[in-house]
Amino acid sequence: MAIIQMTNAVVLLMAKELKEASKKNKAPIWSRLAELALKPSSARRTVNVSQIDRLTKDGDVIIVPGKVLGTGGMSHKITLCSFSISNSGAQKILDQGGKILSYSELIKNHPTGKGVTIIG
Repeated sequence: MAIIQMTNAVVLLMAKELKEASKKNKAPIWSRLAELALKPSSARRTVNVSQIDRLTKDGDVIIVPGKVLGTGGMSHKITLCSFSISNSGAQKILDQGGKILSYSELIKNHPTGKGVTIIG
């Protein structure tokens, strides 16, 4: 599994699609994520798997507007969307039966953003 990283063109496209989803679905969460996506990369958060484990419970759906690193362990299953994730972070999520979704899959599965939590 390759490390997922966002290029400027991808970030701009993502922000546009998030804003459109926010208007279409009357879901402010997607607009907020678009704002976070457009921040400079140095302002984006880095979150460890151990932090996600402490802040979530089994079955939670979360988005990290930054990078997820593999430090620590995961003790339960979550659904994760992030702007970037390390190979070890992804493996730890998947090893617990969790899912990793793209932002477009997350919008498709949760159009109103209900039940989705932003971490980071």
